[in-house]
Parts: sequence; structure tokens; C-alpha cells
Amino acid sequence: MSSDFYTAYILPYSALIIKICRAYTNTQEDFEDYYQEVCLQIWRTRDKFRRESEWSTWVYRISLNVCLTLLKKKKNNTQHFASDYVPEEETEETHAFSDENLNVLYDAIRRLSEVDRGVILLYLEEKSYQEIADIMGTNANNIGVRINRIKERLKKLLDGKVN
Repeated sequence: MSSDFYTAYILPYSALIIKICRAYTNTQEDFEDYYQEVCLQIWRTRDKFRRESEWSTWVYRISLNVCLTLLKKKKNNTQHFASDYVPEEETEETHAFSDENLNVLYDAIRRLSEVDRGVILLYLEEKSYQEIADIMGTNANNIGVRINRIKERLKKLLDGKVN
């Protein structure tokens, strides 16, 4: 990957990529692996971008798909090789960022379903329901209903009323 491509096409969207990768990882090591894989996949698939949507939409799609694929692979490996696997406890050293309020929010977001994580991240990026629907491959009405349910679930998680 050339540094020109990274600077022009990935770096301006790095905050979005970071947010998505962070929502699907629990450790700094996993976060770095996911981020690197997302950047690599954006570079590998750049010629497939048909300009039918915004570049940011393409970056979101790639980021979400890569994170979901890596998460699925990790779950499959965990189930096949260590049925008694216990997830590593998060510590200050393993967390991607040090802002405690942000950590609490991301902890709650990680407790959502994989698809709901993607939807709420797009919502938090102030994407319209239609943009979210385009990225997620559904319709805007479905997204509106889903976001309301996600907000309620997050509120309960943050208030400590749900395990």
C-alpha cells in the first residue's frame, strides 16, 4: 500500500475505522489487527469501488464486513480449540483508549448484537437513516425502529439494569 493512498483515502476516515474496530474488539492487540486488516482490505478492493455511493460509505462497508468476518473467525476458532475459553479481562493496558466514559460506552456497545453495533456506530456518526440503510443493506424504516430499540437497550445497559 502506498503512503499516498493511505494519506488520501484511509487517513481522512481513520476515526471512523477506529470506532468500528474498537466496537468489535476487547484488547489493544485485537484492535490493531482489525485496524490493519481493514486498511489492507480497503486498499485491496479499491478498484472495485464503482462510485455509486460516497467513499465514506465504501469505507464503512469494508470496515464492518472485515470486523464481522474477523469476529466470526475468532468465535469459530475459540469454539473449536478451547471450549473452556474465558475472555481476557480488560485492563488499562489492553484498552484501545484511556477515556473512562468512552470505555463505558464501548463496553455497552460491545454487548449489543454484531449488527446492532454497526447500526449504532453509524447513528453516532450522524449518518441519516437512509445512509445507514444503504450501508447495512436494509430500508430506512427498519433502521429507525432498530435505532430506537438499540437506544433503549443501551440505556438499560448503562443504567446497570441488564446483564
